[in-house]
Amino acid sequence: MDKTIVIATNNKGKAKEFKSLFNDYGYKVKTLHDFPEIGEIPETGNTFAENALQKASAISRELNTIVLADDSGLEVEALNNEPGIYSARYAGEHGNDQKNNEKLLKELKNVPKEERKANFHCTLVLVGPGRDPLFVEGNINGFILFSPKGENGFGYDPLFYIPSLEKSMGELTEAEKNKISHRAK
Repeated sequence: MDKTIVIATNNKGKAKEFKSLFNDYGYKVKTLHDFPEIGEIPETGNTFAENALQKASAISRELNTIVLADDSGLEVEALNNEPGIYSARYAGEHGNDQKNNEKLLKELKNVPKEERKANFHCTLVLVGPGRDPLFVEGNINGFILFSPKGENGFGYDPLFYIPSLEKSMGELTEAEKNKISHRAK
């Protein structure tokens, strides 16, 4: 049996996490970097689930194989759950972590610690030819720091603090993050 899974992402940080997660089960992970002819799949949905389904369905049809797609984001309570589905392009430029983090900190400038509650959300969908899609979700709660802590991870990880661990996601090792993250769940 071929133990290869296609993950619908160009995000190097997500690809690394998925490779680590699936490696434990003996799966080889391929991403959109392995299929440059596919290009970027637009995310025009209004929810994490719609975006994940769009990506997985389009790529599954193109490759005629099972595809796992992820749509994840940061939801900040004080910002009416923004950036949400726009997390990767919150500051306008897709995938610019530094600008996204700067915008988030600017938006929360006068918000006190107790009102900086946040949630990392992940919706995964598995799509295969002739099969109904399978959806799962994962969440992790925390709050947004006033400045970045840690050099690990990607995206908002250095700003997302997990009280039970007394660390930001940016301070966690890859192994630690892959045990508790929204994507791992």
